[in-house]
Amino acid sequence: MSVGRPELCVGAVAVREGSLLMIRRGTEPGLGMWSLPGGRVEAAESVVSAVLRELEEETDLEGLCGELIGWVERSGVDHHYVILNFRVTILGDAEPVAGDDAAEARWVSLEEVSGIDLVEGMERFLIEHGVIADGPVLGVL
Repeated sequence: MSVGRPELCVGAVAVREGSLLMIRRGTEPGLGMWSLPGGRVEAAESVVSAVLRELEEETDLEGLCGELIGWVERSGVDHHYVILNFRVTILGDAEPVAGDDAAEARWVSLEEVSGIDLVEGMERFLIEHGVIADGPVLGVL
């Protein structure tokens, strides 16, 4: 099977009270692994609208889309995604509820993010863009 044109995707990077909003993927690629809420940009949809739509579909939370943090490119046998990750401020204090293709949604302590089963390249992206620290937390051996 050959991969077609790259698909434009978005991700929501939401940090609140020392925790990162994450979802456990309920579909391939990355089934069962943890990632940021996000997905494909639909035809005639702005990337900002896509970020907020995917956030709500996967976590039942509303937010405000901020600046572009960075982008990644992921490809495999059956996919080629260009993913734009944006900083998002969550509105209100409701807890996330998994929906759409997310099997689970929750706030993960920034110190614990590196210890969970993340999709390929996620830890590197979060470290390179200053979302999580590289290496052990100070005072912890």
